Amino acid sequence: MNSLTLKENGFADFVPLKGLSVTSLPSNKSSVLVLVDCSLTGKPTSDLLFIGKSKKPAKRVFGGYLAGYGGKTARKINSRLQNDGYIEKVTISWIESDNPKQAQQQLLDDFKKEHGDCPPWNLSKKTTSKAQPTPKKVAPARPARKQPAKRTP
Repeated sequence: MNSLTLKENGFADFVPLKGLSVTSLPSNKSSVLVLVDCSLTGKPTSDLLFIGKSKKPAKRVFGGYLAGYGGKTARKINSRLQNDGYIEKVTISWIESDNPKQAQQQLLDDFKKEHGDCPPWNLSKKTTSKAQPTPKKVAPARPARKQPAKRTP
């Protein structure tokens, strides 16, 4: 799965994020969004960076991805776009959907089947194995307290 196969499945033409305007995105229509690294188009590896969903794509892209507002994922994408130099080479496409959550999950499942894992920006940094609990510290043993001597009158 890559940007070329998405176009065949009804996704809009890819638009560079750098020159994106609010009017080019669907305003209040639930959509599945895809971010693509255009420098990888046509190479054997997939050029998909992120598969997401939104009820208000314009707000998600301009407020979240480009401005850095929102949740952890939006801030992570904003950081990669701004700090890692991806703003110049990332393009976006979308497809309108009545059920964007289900459509996103289907795309992620298809991507995992083909490539063995999620797109790189969809991966969380959580470890799959549980951390081992740290052993409780045991206080050092105190010497027994001497009993006071009994007084006899």
